Formats: sequence, C-alpha cells, structure tokens
Amino acid sequence: MRSELTTLAARLTPVLREAGFTADAIAAHLGPEMTEAMHRGEPAAVRFATRRQGRLDQLIRTFILRDPLSPAQLEELIGAELTQALIDAAVFTADQDLLRLDMDIRPHVILGRDRMVFSDADAAMTEHIPGPEHVLGVGAASLSLLQATPDSPVGTVLDLGTGSGVQALGQLHCADHITATDLHPRALDFAEATLGAAVDKQAEIELLEGPWYEPVQGRTFDRIIANPPFVVGLPEVGHVYRDSGLDLDGASALVIGQALEHLNTGGTAHFLAAWIHTSEQSWAHRVASWFPETGVSAWVIQRDVADPAHYVGTWLRDESLDPRSAESDARTAAWLQHFADAGVTGVGFGFVAMKNIGDQPTEILAEEMTQSFTDPLSPEIEEYFTRVEWLRDLNPEEFGDSRFQLRPGVAREDISLPDTDAGVGFTPAVMRLTRTEGPRWSHEVDSHLAAIVAGLHPQGLSLAETVELYAMAQGLDSEELLPAAVNAVGDLVRHGLVVPADLIITE
Repeated sequence: MRSELTTLAARLTPVLREAGFTADAIAAHLGPEMTEAMHRGEPAAVRFATRRQGRLDQLIRTFILRDPLSPAQLEELIGAELTQALIDAAVFTADQDLLRLDMDIRPHVILGRDRMVFSDADAAMTEHIPGPEHVLGVGAASLSLLQATPDSPVGTVLDLGTGSGVQALGQLHCADHITATDLHPRALDFAEATLGAAVDKQAEIELLEGPWYEPVQGRTFDRIIANPPFVVGLPEVGHVYRDSGLDLDGASALVIGQALEHLNTGGTAHFLAAWIHTSEQSWAHRVASWFPETGVSAWVIQRDVADPAHYVGTWLRDESLDPRSAESDARTAAWLQHFADAGVTGVGFGFVAMKNIGDQPTEILAEEMTQSFTDPLSPEIEEYFTRVEWLRDLNPEEFGDSRFQLRPGVAREDISLPDTDAGVGFTPAVMRLTRTEGPRWSHEVDSHLAAIVAGLHPQGLSLAETVELYAMAQGLDSEELLPAAVNAVGDLVRHGLVVPADLIITE
C-alpha cells in the first residue's frame, strides 16, 4: 500500500454512502437547478440550497463546498474515531478552531456506477489556485474519454498517466488486470485511494511510477487508455497534470506513436489528443504521420478547433490566472509568439482510437465530428473497427456480391429551399441519409443512391443485383452505376448507416 489515504478512503466511503452522499442522491436533494449551479461552479447557490442544515446538507457543505466546521460537528457527521484519523492524516486541516477538508472527496457516477473520487481540491467551489503539482479529479475531458472508451470484457488494461484513477474506474468491472501508471507520486496515492474505495471491482490493480511508457517497457496489453498532458504550448512544465514538457503537440505524438509496441494483436488504444493546424500541412496528415506504416487501424476524430488566442486564454483561465493581470499579459505574449514562430493557425482536439492489426498496412481515417450527440461513443468505436475489418480485404466484386441492410433508425431528409427563379414555392436542394442514434452521421446522397439503399435487404438481392434491377427500371447502364454505388455504399458502411448482412447479430 502506497498511502494511509487508501485505508481511510475504504473506511470513509461506506460511511458517506450510508448517509446518502452519492451523486444521484445529491442531485435529487438539490434539485435540477441547483445541481446545474453546482456543476457550473457556483458555490453561493449551493450554499443557499443547503441552508436547512440536515445531515446531507452538512455533508455537501463539508465535502463539496469545503466549508469549515468544528471537530464536534465533523464527529457528528462521520463519527469520532474516523474524524480523528482524518485529522491525523491531514485530510482535514485546522483553521484556528475549525477544520477544513484539504482535498477533494466527491461522488461521481462513472459509467452508471456510483464511485468516490479522491484528488486535490480544485478551484470550482473555493477560492483556491491549483499549484504546479495539482492532481485533477473528474473533469469534462476525463468524462468524455470515459464515454469514448469501450467497457466490454477485456484481459489487461494500461491506464497511462492515471492521475486520480478516473479512467481506471471505468475499467474495474470489465478488466481482469489494470496497470495504472503516472510520473507523479501523489497522483498514484490518490489513484490508489480512488480505486481502493470501489467496492465492486473485479480487476486486479497494479500501480507503477514513471513517465510515459517507461514503467511498462517490454509489456503489452489488450487495451490502453490515456488522457495525457496534451496541452499544446512551450516545452515547459507549469502544471504536471496538463503540461508535458514537450514542444507543441509532442505529448500526443509520443503517446500515439509508441502505443502499438504495447498493444497485443487485436488490442485497442483510446486517447484524448491535441494537434496543431498550420498552413503548410493538414491536421489529418500531421496526425497520420505519428502512426507506424504497418500494424494499425486508426480512427482520428476532431471534435473542436480553437484559434491561438482562444486556446491560450482558455488554458490561462484554467489555472485561475486573471486575464487582466501583468502575468497573464506576459504569458499570453510568449505563448502566442511561440505559436507564431511555429506557424500555428489553430489547435485541434479530439479522440484517437487505434487497433493492432498485425502485419497489415496501416489504415487511418481522420475526420471531423462537428455534430452534436449525447450517446456514448464507445459502442460506435468498437463497431467501427468491426466494420472496417469487414471492408479491409474485400475487392469491388466481392463487395458487389454482398448483401446489406439499411440501419434501423436511419432517416432520409429531403431539403428544399425557396425557388428564387420562379419566385414562389420550393425547389429540392439536398437529400441526406442521417443516423438518429450514436454519433448522428449524415451523408448527402442523390436519388439514385437513396433508391438503391432503400432496396437492400439482408436476405434479399446482393448490391450488384439491386443496382442492376434499379438500372433496368431507370434505363441506366448498370456497369457504369455499380462502381459508384460500391464506393458510396462503402462510405455508408464505414459510418454505420448501412450494415453488411455478415455483421448483423440475430437473437
């Protein structure tokens, strides 16, 4: 055991749960409006909502707002013995005659399971500036990676740069063995406490200290997860949780570029990453250059792009720096000058998923996903690798001989715009096929492709036969139409709008 906090976490967590200090119970107690205020970081509103001073109100004030309280009040909440143990371990520290929680102990719902996460105190609820050694709890980025990482049964998992253990939490119920690494000793202490407090874990846990892949040199895993310090900037470390010390997007390049040698054949890796945009090279080509030439099937999804000024301002505010201050002015100028010297026109951010496909040539799909969606991305990523594996070795003739099904829930959209030539009415502008679930992919199609896709059936005609039948009915040349249909349907398969009959799971 690394830290006394681990023992205390295992003792404290059931006491808090018994008192109703869980994410769902807190949300129900506060109500939707005040729960949103809590998530926005508005402590005064939450303090007003807990003015009734019931036990759960006091726990929210103590553990979320970090309000001071007397030793007697804390004893009444969690018991005298546990209170003294937390004081002795400096989990609560004295502020004159009062005690204040010196870290963040907060319940979260992680992939549908109630968890308690232990980390450093952040600045969301108290007037506090996180220091260079700050260990993050659960943030928006970590939640998005949780939603994008499969939690299907798996043998071995590597959580690279575990921090407070959030990503490992998402794998506890599905993995046999989890190796969590971090170069920051205090992060591993928090991770041990977080993971030790989970009562329903099935995975064996191993914690290793060291940078990047060094602690697992020569080892391979079935699944790798990393939310690395991917902030794009100068080659320096201001805050260990976000700054890698590598220049620009070097952290993302390192984590992605070295992943394959630590993946078992058939294993997958799932990362958050950032990359620069320049006028000299497309972002997609830049990220593609980080992968080896063989052995990888990769899906790179860009979710957002920030201009340099916006990007710099966001991360300076992240460290609670007043944008009007002299320090912020100097930091902004240095950061933006570094971007200008490197020709950076923007910074992209998104997900990277990759699979070890053995000795086959590397294949990469890098694309933007700008549409809004709320469904978890992880099922789509697993299905994506299944779809592209099916596509990988098919020649056009074999593809044409295959049977397909239009995915249930795909909608056909016929968009018309005002007819400016006639001055009245509408004229057709575009036709789209759009998924109404998952990531809501949408493809523009013409009437020919829409009709062909509508005629597909897993027990019916093959694609080539469907095209031939349609061409005969329309007076078209099927030999000219088929190659275009094969290419178009292949794109629809890649995004899951059309499903090969071979991949349909029947009950």
